Amino acid sequence: MMTSEKEFLDFVDSHQFTYQRIEHPAVFTCAEADLYHSDIAAVSTKNLFLCDKKGHRFFLAVTSCEKTVKLDSLSLQLGAPHLRFGSEENLLHLLGVTRGAVTMMGLANDAEHNVELWIDSEIWQAEIFLCHPLVNTATLTFSKAELERFFTLTGHKWHIFNGKEGA
Repeated sequence: MMTSEKEFLDFVDSHQFTYQRIEHPAVFTCAEADLYHSDIAAVSTKNLFLCDKKGHRFFLAVTSCEKTVKLDSLSLQLGAPHLRFGSEENLLHLLGVTRGAVTMMGLANDAEHNVELWIDSEIWQAEIFLCHPLVNTATLTFSKAELERFFTLTGHKWHIFNGKEGA
């Protein structure tokens, strides 16, 4: 499991991914993060680490920072009744990140494919995405094509949910 930004960057560099890195102070909310990359034409992602009621299925739901996600509606789309936020312990164990640094890039640590990736249909139309490199003190820009290559490399299928406002 990769536990540092350096290990993650070594991983993406070894696979010749193209990205831009923006260093900034630690950020814990989308509003804080926007202070450091609001001038970049890209989707600033909100990443929700979720699990079902029994804690048997885990999900990473990705939408834009501007949206509010209703878990009841999302649970119907994901086929997972009673969605709730996953524990800090499971987040660290499965994705190797802590709250405030939840990111699609954490899927590189999910070798057993325990986390299902769900992406908002509205944001998936974009071409550039902002992602934390396992820490919340930097942000990477990845193109949609590079994200798709990353998901394929890590063995994660991506699913699409209806991200209309309030979904």
